[in-house]
Amino acid sequence: MTGLGVVFRPQLPPERLRALAQLADDSGIEELWLWEDCFREGGVSAAAAALAWTERVRIGVGLLPVPLRNVALTAMEAATLHRLFPGRAILGVGHGVQDWMGQVGARVGSPLLLLREYVLALRALLDGERVTVDGRYVKLDDVGLDWPPEPGLPLLVGATGPRTLRLAGEVADGTVLHAGTAPDGVRQALRLIEEGRESGERGERAHQVVVYLLAATGADAGERLRAELDAEGVASVPGLGVAGDAGAVAKAVGQLAEAGADTVILQPTGDEPDPEGFVRFVAEEVRPLVP
Repeated sequence: MTGLGVVFRPQLPPERLRALAQLADDSGIEELWLWEDCFREGGVSAAAAALAWTERVRIGVGLLPVPLRNVALTAMEAATLHRLFPGRAILGVGHGVQDWMGQVGARVGSPLLLLREYVLALRALLDGERVTVDGRYVKLDDVGLDWPPEPGLPLLVGATGPRTLRLAGEVADGTVLHAGTAPDGVRQALRLIEEGRESGERGERAHQVVVYLLAATGADAGERLRAELDAEGVASVPGLGVAGDAGAVAKAVGQLAEAGADTVILQPTGDEPDPEGFVRFVAEEVRPLVP
């Protein structure tokens, strides 16, 4: 079955999260994803609150920008969430938007190397190992978690470019693809991920592919979708986003699934006039049409 979820866009103030998370929980949506966009809601704090307010929905954070966070701190936060809410937290890490990283003095010379060092250290810490590493960016001296989670928890990486996609296949358990990824882009990403899997140590494990899909419904859906694609500079890319009724959205989800997506996360436009209504639309009208 294709997994289905929705995004709580950080254009909404934090105080809107509780009602929307509880609605997602009650409506049967499988996953609710949050973003740690600078300089809006904190990803871990928002995820912890959403998990505490709900009973069953899985809460994803896509993504935590690694230049902002010491890897030991991310391991502590991740372990705490996984122990408090077993099986319900999904964490993805990534390069972060480089302009934002520059604004806070965290931009590095080699984002790819940082991500490699970071994911390998984070994986080892979450698996309960004691870690000593003297990398270019990640430096740990006999660090281990007092309260590690169960070993083997999935760790996802956000990726767009070829080198990062290969790295995700090599060192991670899953990849998060942004909403600028059309079905053909998913197929190309899978080929690059598989190249990484063949060269790394994670090839024996399943690799989950999560794809965001920009979606709009309602009377002005087409206009809002076009405006957002224009703003992102991807309006000329064929196959991006979907505007229309439940049938149209379900068809677009199916196309991404056929291309290789395991989970599709529906991303409302930043100016979605009724976020709660969007969640109901996905749960009550789209989900029954997605096998």
